[in-house]
Amino acid sequence: MNKRQSKSMFYLSLLVSGSIFIQMGLYLTSLISGSNLRFNIFEVCHNTLKLIGLTSLTYAVDILVIGTFLFALWKIATQIIQTVKMRRRLQQYNCESLTNRFNNEYKNNDKNFMIISYPVPIAITIGFLSPKIILSTGLLNLLSEKELEAVIYHEMYHLDNHDPLKIFLMSISSITLPYIPILKWLNEKYRVVQEVMADELAIENQETSLHIGSALLKMLKVGKLETKSFAYASFAETSVNYRIEYMLNPLKSNQIKVPVKVAMWSVFVFSLISIFFIYALA
Repeated sequence: MNKRQSKSMFYLSLLVSGSIFIQMGLYLTSLISGSNLRFNIFEVCHNTLKLIGLTSLTYAVDILVIGTFLFALWKIATQIIQTVKMRRRLQQYNCESLTNRFNNEYKNNDKNFMIISYPVPIAITIGFLSPKIILSTGLLNLLSEKELEAVIYHEMYHLDNHDPLKIFLMSISSITLPYIPILKWLNEKYRVVQEVMADELAIENQETSLHIGSALLKMLKVGKLETKSFAYASFAETSVNYRIEYMLNPLKSNQIKVPVKVAMWSVFVFSLISIFFIYALA
């Protein structure tokens, strides 16, 4: 696994979902303004259904587009509100002395570390535009110094890569466009690849997989944190068993195989939309 794979997944997801959302946006604009956007694929669908006498189905197109946009806006608003609430809640548990110590120790001028006084081991990165690494005192008490260092390297990868924002965008795309199933697959595999890449950064910096592996095992014994309804990157909630197996046998084939049926169906649906688009331009 490498960074090129994760970038390809992210940009492919944006390309597919972005092109569909742009078309839907143009269609909504035509509905609101009353103008006829001949190059818009959804406008073509609407007019074609009228032409062949399926007038009632034209309303299905309207419902699909308007419903998708409203659902997407609702999910985005919910994610933002939940993230803001969680950051405010975490701020109440902020242990200023430890937070300042970690920011000074890692020479983090942006103050991207927050240490909270909480007994449950937590290591997550949250925030879209200004992400923060959240570590709990429970985690500090559970791990050794080297294990904690490995976890910090892991989370710093997520921080530098803005993974909470990317995970958020890919999640919104996969949830709001379920008829393009490759988006869900890309979202799931992207998370796995990023976790492996974050582990590899810790291994590279420490020149051993011992500490990151033992930290994972300890977190696995403690159990998973209750899943939250906001986008974040967590140290021990994604493909833990796979990551441990990968550390034990890094030479094992790690090629990501695209599911044929999912890919074919996604290509079919996307191609159908593209055909309408080409027809409109002609």
